[in-house]
Amino acid sequence: MYGKAFAPEYQGALTALSVNSSLTDVLAAGTEQLRAAERAGQHGEAARSGLAVAEAHRRLGQVGDADRAWKASYRAARQAGDTAAMAWALWSGGTLARQRGAFALARRLLQLAAELGERGGDVVVRGYSLAGLAETGRIQGDYEAVHRLHEQLLAEARRRGEARHTVWALEGIAQIHRNTGSYDRAYALFEEAAEIAARADDRRGHAWALRGLADIVSVRDGDTERALALLSEAEATCRAMKLSSALAYNHKMRGNVLYRAGRYAAARALYEQALAEFRAMSEPRGEALSRLGLVKARARLGRDRAETTAELAELAEVLERIGLRHAREMVTRAQEELGAVEDAAQRAGAVAVR
Repeated sequence: MYGKAFAPEYQGALTALSVNSSLTDVLAAGTEQLRAAERAGQHGEAARSGLAVAEAHRRLGQVGDADRAWKASYRAARQAGDTAAMAWALWSGGTLARQRGAFALARRLLQLAAELGERGGDVVVRGYSLAGLAETGRIQGDYEAVHRLHEQLLAEARRRGEARHTVWALEGIAQIHRNTGSYDRAYALFEEAAEIAARADDRRGHAWALRGLADIVSVRDGDTERALALLSEAEATCRAMKLSSALAYNHKMRGNVLYRAGRYAAARALYEQALAEFRAMSEPRGEALSRLGLVKARARLGRDRAETTAELAELAEVLERIGLRHAREMVTRAQEELGAVEDAAQRAGAVAVR
């Protein structure tokens, strides 16, 4: 039903690159081809090789370079009169904007990309752009608005037999179910995504699916060791492909798993590591989620209650400003959880004194 996964963002002279190519290899090949195209005055080829450069920089967490590269790709595509290439550049820019927490800009760029993709007759960039819009809404916690779009895109991807896009859609829908408490459904979808990704040799998609499975195994089943094993398998792929963002989210999830298991010191170390990684790539969502985990772990390890309360209040403001509704709700739950834990400890202390 599904063929081998491919990377449609690697275009022109770079179509031989695999979806599993190391990002450092993609960056090197893309930069070489981009310079050759620019010297030859081939605007269309410069746009398409520049797209690969932009995506490699983005996934490596090199935000400034990625921003310059997608804009240069768009300018070259416009000079070439290549509407589809313009759409791909806007898709890359919109994806980068979402990664940086600029959700309004992300939606604007991705909507333009979808429109140009349709006008240029490129159904793939149209689908990827609509998927980007769906993911933006999902990350912000607007599940009702984007669930139907996820399902629509999943149906389109299945119909075309496009493994990579099918895996993405399955993982997005699974995450919505996980965040709304439907763990069994989420597990089934992550499992299907992992199976399709493995058969199609989509190592990136497989790594994200394993991370999702680890989360469910931890929160639903309390199976810490299996969850950690799944994350270790995913981490090996992230390191091999130089997937900086995915690796940071893997470390943050490992912190979550250890925290749920009551291993607070180990969780604290993982949250600190993830926080540093997200800060290095200017990814505010990952940074905020890592900070939240770190606050909770430190509180469990005896941090002053007033300091915990103050930082949670600050985090709530940050998430409100970014527009992350689901993460904001997580802060509220953390405030309730940690308040209840400390109140119980105080009552126990009072009983011991008496």
